[in-house]
Amino acid sequence: MSRISARGIPRVSLVTFGALLAITAISWWYLFDMAAGMTSMEAGGAMMFREWTPVYFVLMFVMWSIMMVAMMVPSATPMVLLYRQVARTNRLAHQALGTGLFCAGYLVTWTLFSLVATALQWLLEGWALLSPMMRSQSVLLSGMILIGAGLYQFTGLKQACLRHCRGPLFFITRHWRPGLKGAFEMGVIHGVYCVGCCGALMALLFVGGVMNLLVIAAIAVIVLVEKLVPGGEWFAKGVGGIVIILGIAMVASG
Repeated sequence: MSRISARGIPRVSLVTFGALLAITAISWWYLFDMAAGMTSMEAGGAMMFREWTPVYFVLMFVMWSIMMVAMMVPSATPMVLLYRQVARTNRLAHQALGTGLFCAGYLVTWTLFSLVATALQWLLEGWALLSPMMRSQSVLLSGMILIGAGLYQFTGLKQACLRHCRGPLFFITRHWRPGLKGAFEMGVIHGVYCVGCCGALMALLFVGGVMNLLVIAAIAVIVLVEKLVPGGEWFAKGVGGIVIILGIAMVASG
């Protein structure tokens, strides 16, 4: 049986939480370091487009993947902790490995999303729609992204995915799968719901700048509030309304 801390929290939960916190911190450190390097290059006038070689594509893919870890792990933490608690309570074999596989499945889904985002960045640069700082330099494109992301906040798909992300117990009871293979599959399924819930918001990075830390942090906070704070469904719609207004204003100004 797991030892209990002074506040009554199982030691395994504290260890799991600490591991997730460490992963998130390392990912944010990477983003800060990369953003600082890009800012220095821009200030020195050395920021320019780079040829999309296979190596550069992989570098951008890694950047997107780590960014998704930094943004999404905090909001997925309650789900991971609940899975760990259920596995412990039911004395399932390989609890720690199962939790790791659940996380792996979740991150695999966002890694695939990162591959799509990298390919999209490549296309947008090829069409001369992004600046060297990976920010839209087309008013029309920026406005369309804002309006599209805002409208998606009101769709049934968004709300259905958000319900699964906001209800860890609801998700566990509906999608529980036994064994290590089941743990990985559950992580993938949860990741799919999270992509369905938050993927459109990630498109806003192309408007504010893919490596703009303020934009990254703002989207991460929006995701966190949508999933964890009471009334998150209404908050999501409020964000959608604001983003639509900004998009319309941007298109009108162009």
